[in-house]
Amino acid sequence: MSDGISARASETLPVDAAWLTLPAGLLAAGSVVQFAPLAPDAARMLAITLFCVVLWIGSPVDPWFTALLGIGLIGVGFSTELALTGFRSPATWLVVVGLLIGEAASASGLAELVERTALSWMPDRIATDAVAVYRYLLVVLSVGSLALAVLVPSSLVRVLILAPILSSMGDMFEERGAKVGIFLGPLFATYYGASGILTGALPNIIVTGLVESGGGPAISWTQWTLWMGPVMGIGRVVVVVAVTYLLYRPSDREAIASLGQRDSKGLSSRERRMLVFLLVGVAIWATDFIHGLHPLFGAVVVALLSFTPRIGVIDHEAIGETDFSILFFLGAIFAIAEGLQRTNFTDLAAETMLSYLPADPSLPLVLVFVVAVSMLLAFVMEGMAVASVITPIFVTFANSAGIPLVPVAMIESVALNAYFFPYQSAVLVAILGLGVVDSIELSRMASVCTIATLVFLVPIQIALFVLFF
Repeated sequence: MSDGISARASETLPVDAAWLTLPAGLLAAGSVVQFAPLAPDAARMLAITLFCVVLWIGSPVDPWFTALLGIGLIGVGFSTELALTGFRSPATWLVVVGLLIGEAASASGLAELVERTALSWMPDRIATDAVAVYRYLLVVLSVGSLALAVLVPSSLVRVLILAPILSSMGDMFEERGAKVGIFLGPLFATYYGASGILTGALPNIIVTGLVESGGGPAISWTQWTLWMGPVMGIGRVVVVVAVTYLLYRPSDREAIASLGQRDSKGLSSRERRMLVFLLVGVAIWATDFIHGLHPLFGAVVVALLSFTPRIGVIDHEAIGETDFSILFFLGAIFAIAEGLQRTNFTDLAAETMLSYLPADPSLPLVLVFVVAVSMLLAFVMEGMAVASVITPIFVTFANSAGIPLVPVAMIESVALNAYFFPYQSAVLVAILGLGVVDSIELSRMASVCTIATLVFLVPIQIALFVLFF
């Protein structure tokens, strides 16, 4: 389980077509080494990068295998120290520990708590009105899904926790539009709304990690929440709810099954302990302006509490069921970014980018440029691969242009967490693979939410940055 990793070949391209990307990657790498007007070490590093990116796009093999191959090539072509630099990043280990927290949250029954709470709070007067019940559940479940993004630092894990519950709750409606809306709305709320929480989305973690490793400022959890939470967290959930209601809603007020017993059973012992553990983590993250600890340490505390014998909520054997392959993917991303920076490729690319902008560009123009470049690349490259290539360039670019790095990093993460089609995100592929919605329904939902974000929310976020930076 991993956020943002390209899907398997069987889920994106036909097997034969997927394997054609292997010679394409070799051809691209060889062409760069042979013909690119770059220094030998920069050309070699760019060749390795392109080879990995092409394989991540086509996925003839699992993404972790390509990542491990890339790490090996960097070690042979440059140094062991450079190849393993990604494993020293706290952002890498934050994601890994987040997977453990997700396993514990799932085992504790936290998702069932969301369902019971939502139904128990529902007013009796609307229980027989399909439209009113739908509106109520859509809002409450979407807000609850955003709250879960604060607690569980992995989008894919949250989706896998919530999906069975949402699918079950959708069955109370007789119309397909309502079933799809109750399923997709909260899932998009926890996925897209996570842009407003540093630990909520993988793009946030990767971009801030790359900025810090590139010599930029360390962006704290509270700083991210203050700047991004209102617009890209709460605002994005509002957009998701509005889009969901626009696209998918019941039309027959009587098309609803009996809700049955809606009395809350209260918190079980495991649910109570898991909720306390997660709140401890949130408290550590929210007070980082006092202690200065990286969000990794708050996640470590939650994981340790969750797995501690007697007081924990999950057995140690569950670790063996967790997919840690993302570790290699993140290691490769950070190694590629560091390699491109050390070989001065990022300096050259930043200078080229600056040539397309007027002298002394304004902050709004730069931020719009960052969004456009990031989203265009995300059509042909996996989102995290885009981050590994473009973030170091943006760091150098912003420094050269005299632009503050904090808004650049934040707006880039927004662009990297905005999709149109399932192939762009493993989380969307996972949602599609659950069999509740088809690709047309999912693509329409993703596209409209992304367009609404670009039209309504991005200008507001940029205006806030211009006002205070």
